[in-house]
Amino acid sequence: MTTARLPSRIVCLTTETVEVLYALGEQARVAGISGYTVIPPRARREKPKVFAFSSGDLEKILAVEPDLVLGFSDMQADVARDLIKAGVAVHVFNQRSVEGILAMIETVGRLVGAVDRSLALVAELEATMAAVRAQAAALPRRPRVYFEEWDEPPISGVGWVSELIAIAGGEDVFAERARHPGAAQRILADPLEAARQAPDIIIGSWCGKRFRPERVAAREGWHSVPAVRDGELHEVKSALILSPGPVAIREGLPALAGIIARWAARQPAS
Repeated sequence: MTTARLPSRIVCLTTETVEVLYALGEQARVAGISGYTVIPPRARREKPKVFAFSSGDLEKILAVEPDLVLGFSDMQADVARDLIKAGVAVHVFNQRSVEGILAMIETVGRLVGAVDRSLALVAELEATMAAVRAQAAALPRRPRVYFEEWDEPPISGVGWVSELIAIAGGEDVFAERARHPGAAQRILADPLEAARQAPDIIIGSWCGKRFRPERVAAREGWHSVPAVRDGELHEVKSALILSPGPVAIREGLPALAGIIARWAARQPAS
């Protein structure tokens, strides 16, 4: 592959492609990032913030003279369209599953000529999942898990989160809803809908703000929910689980597995 033909000034409009490029040792190619980038933390110090997530000044992106812009989903369709009209090459990812995350990593590797390193990163993540699956196989029972990614209104977990819960040994009580890519389809219109699922564990990951378990426990009609009764309300930071990139597997999955393993250790012997 001719390196001169590879993109050398890449703008990443979401955090996960920044994470991948840094993990591949290709951070020198990153010319601009989203203001919501959190991983790796050094990227926020090193790279200019040229866009938010779904809004921002197109001229800020163009000012860093990108030869490739990496976006995510239909939520960035408008800026993708405007960049294309301005003559910029754009690749928009739409990963919503664990397999999609791994495919995204491989594609980014191909785009920057780091195929072997991207495959090595994927192999590392697959090994992490295999180790967690082996641990989960020894659980005496799989707990029912309610994952809440927002509280007002309550929104259940997205696809890759539901899959990671299953890998960690839990049963997502809203696994069917998780198949919907958009948050609108995962809104719980009835505040008691999650309570009726009788989850053993509640995990909160309120995007952009701290999870408040006492607020969940105080919801009307929730006092008899097993997770509330037993004090099994936990937080996994949104930066570790709600970004469909390597961090969700590297850090989010072990966090889920730890919560479930500790729950299992507290169960009475059968």
